[in-house]
Amino acid sequence: MIEHKTIVVTGGAGFVGSSLIHTLRRTTDSRIIAFDNLRRRGSELNLERFKDSGVEFVHGDVRLPSDWESLPAFDLLIDCSAEPSVTQGTTGSGWPLIENNLVSTAHCLEAARRNDAALMLLSTSRIYPIRSLESLTWEEQGTRYAWLDEQPLPGVSSQGVSELFPLQGARSLYGATKLASEYLLQEYHYLHGMPVMVNRCGVLAGPWQMGKVDQGVVSLWVARHYFEKPLCYKGFGGTGKQVRDVLHIDDFSDLLLEQLKHKEKWDATPYNVGGGLSSSTSLLELTKLCREVTGHSFELAKEEKTSEVDLRIYLTDNSRVSQEFNWKPKRNMQDIVESIYQWIDQSPPGLQKILG
Repeated sequence: MIEHKTIVVTGGAGFVGSSLIHTLRRTTDSRIIAFDNLRRRGSELNLERFKDSGVEFVHGDVRLPSDWESLPAFDLLIDCSAEPSVTQGTTGSGWPLIENNLVSTAHCLEAARRNDAALMLLSTSRIYPIRSLESLTWEEQGTRYAWLDEQPLPGVSSQGVSELFPLQGARSLYGATKLASEYLLQEYHYLHGMPVMVNRCGVLAGPWQMGKVDQGVVSLWVARHYFEKPLCYKGFGGTGKQVRDVLHIDDFSDLLLEQLKHKEKWDATPYNVGGGLSSSTSLLELTKLCREVTGHSFELAKEEKTSEVDLRIYLTDNSRVSQEFNWKPKRNMQDIVESIYQWIDQSPPGLQKILG
């Protein structure tokens, strides 16, 4: 792996940021700085973990240019800061999403340019248009909806969506801000020769994720079963058959290490990154798995109305990233749920209060 003298991770005290930081701490002697405003509840609990592992913490907001001045020179920036909720902006102002995602990306790019640094962006699978995804052919199976192999659009099959899927159409404000961020990275790479890496992540999950209704669904599902708190199947008739693929955070961390070995590939090419069909689940299947792992069972509520930004199915075709970096996910849904359960079960009361 190419060594960097100083690595800054924005959103460093969040789930993805802190997980990547601890992987980097175990594998490199670089100076590592977590840059975060601690806005999300539970992120402050990572500060002690940083102290124990020799990671520096800088309290700052990526949206504020003045806060960047508190950072030392760096040569790699990993941007994990974002407003990750796809439902944000569906009512009321969209400015918080634009500011948190797109404006923040612009600040990251300028900071990287000033430092002559490389930049990795955590983008999202939600950059793909909603109506196009919902127009795909599918069938209803016993516990899930499933895409068929023959599809009306290119770049998709029963195995998932590839980078060749068409981008025309609306995708939610969240998806739009992330796609616009990708375009900015392309321009900085072209104009300044900046090494940039773009990972379009699907659902990420694992220990230390503070799951909420609108983000972190797998962790939320496990925690609600652990504490026997209410859950609800929302949308698509309340069947619970909508499907997502899920990638364990440790698998994503493994990919990061592989990508750092290949700086010649940091050319703004986007990579779809997810668990793929083999690590996918419907909410109905996830409920069954949570019941088995936690030993707790209760009836879930149903809400038939579907949100205008929800998807019946999303699966990632990992072919490009797997071939170019000799990488594939190692952990399945059973592994993911069990790792979250063990983390909750062994966590201190303060953390359990946040999760419960």
